[in-house]
Amino acid sequence: MSNDQPSPRWFIDLDWLEQHNRSFFILAQGCLCPQCRERLEGGKEGISAADLLSNIRDCCSKTPEFVTDRSPILESIFRLFLANGNQPLDLEQLGKQLSEWCGDTYRTSAEILSRLLGNEHYYGLRPVP
Repeated sequence: MSNDQPSPRWFIDLDWLEQHNRSFFILAQGCLCPQCRERLEGGKEGISAADLLSNIRDCCSKTPEFVTDRSPILESIFRLFLANGNQPLDLEQLGKQLSEWCGDTYRTSAEILSRLLGNEHYYGLRPVP
């Protein structure tokens, strides 16, 4: 990547998930805290992605086990986007946030994150167009 090009910013692409027959609700449901899972159970038809994102950001992401150093790195990145309301982040920001959440246990260089995200086909993590 040359220095004169801005670093791509990444996010959870809800349209990509839908186009690839992936359910954002099911992916995000696994990240709910027990209280929210119980409260939202059975109501998935009436919950928008925006409501689910704001619920996770405002409640579930505040639990200590939301992102840990025991989580797979791509799941941790997915959860970071849930925690920040799916605001796009560049690779440096992602690496910094992973280190803040998990300590320095992950190797989170921009190069490693770029390779991981470039081959990701499960969570809908895509560069901002």
